[in-house]
Amino acid sequence: MELNGAPASLDQVRVLALTNYGHFTSMLVQDFRARGLSLHMERLTRDCRQLFDAELDTDAVRHYVRHALSGSPGPVIVRVTVYDPALDLGTIGSDAEPSILVTTRPAGHGTSAPLRLRAVAYQREAPSVKHVSVFGALRQRRHAQRAGFDDVLLTKPDGMICEISTSNIGFVRGGRIVWPRSEWLPGITMALLNRALDEPAAVEPVRLSDLSDMEAAFATNAITGVRAVRSVDGTRWATDHKVLARLSELYAETPCEPL
Repeated sequence: MELNGAPASLDQVRVLALTNYGHFTSMLVQDFRARGLSLHMERLTRDCRQLFDAELDTDAVRHYVRHALSGSPGPVIVRVTVYDPALDLGTIGSDAEPSILVTTRPAGHGTSAPLRLRAVAYQREAPSVKHVSVFGALRQRRHAQRAGFDDVLLTKPDGMICEISTSNIGFVRGGRIVWPRSEWLPGITMALLNRALDEPAAVEPVRLSDLSDMEAAFATNAITGVRAVRSVDGTRWATDHKVLARLSELYAETPCEPL
């Protein structure tokens, strides 16, 4: 755990727990390369402007990530968190000088099992920002897991589908990709797949009542790539659909960018 390229102290990171104001991005890094690295940098830059009214030095971000990975070619999950250790509950309105916290953990091996999702009417605050305030989504995930599901599908009160707690969700209908049109975090893996598709994906409102019309469903994020969704509540799909296999191939073929 390094802050601005040096070991982080407890005092420096305590504000993340006590004030919990900041944003982050996570990526899978191997041999100092990551898929969608430039998109991760764009996300950090965009969110830094929204949360701190400040510009982010992405060259510094890349330098700090390389430094944190010294001697660890990977595969490693890298999380870059941007926050200001000087901002607390009383000074949150002050001008910010964001710092860059880099944390790493070993990446898992093998293919992730298909997801069983529980639908719940809940939306993350400021869904277009990958902010550190994930209490609400994790609380919903906890309830879902304790009820026998793997994760939670977030919807609006009218059943309009938004996203999974920490992933985007997509569907296959008529052999074509369909993304829900709603408020969700613009995902890096989603963007990379959209670039690679032979036919543009559809983006349209999808409600829970539409799930029976779908041939398959899948989750996307930068750590697991493309992951099949087995079910949402009582609606089930086969997890070996050829379109899902093709999406996984397209993602695996996406070139990685050097840090």
